[in-house]
Amino acid sequence: MSREDPPPTQDSPTIRTIAMPADTNPAGDIFGGWLMSQMDLAAGNVAALTSGGRSATLSVEGMIFHRPVKVGDEVSLYARLVKVGRTSMVIHVDAWRRPRQSAQSEKVTEARFTFVALDADGRPTPVRPVSPQP
Repeated sequence: MSREDPPPTQDSPTIRTIAMPADTNPAGDIFGGWLMSQMDLAAGNVAALTSGGRSATLSVEGMIFHRPVKVGDEVSLYARLVKVGRTSMVIHVDAWRRPRQSAQSEKVTEARFTFVALDADGRPTPVRPVSPQP
């Protein structure tokens, strides 16, 4: 997906949040680390639902920042499961910004997060997919 593509269904982000002044660098742009942590939360939500339990971030791949996020921008994160292994899950996350007073969204970045399912002792365990509720 390129940054010119329309965002996924507008009413179904995994997480939607507002960028706040405490999350900025001296130039007034949102820290990349703040955005990455929001993406990790979105991916972690999908990982928890997929594994049926505890999971942890193993790696992040392919993060390139296309556009800055400004204070007050609405940030929507769309996470989707790409692959399930024996103990791991790969989740793709797209981040979009919508400036205040605008109806137009812009893609900010995307990345693939790999999570590993963990047992009660923090060791890798097989993914136990959770059945959707009727």
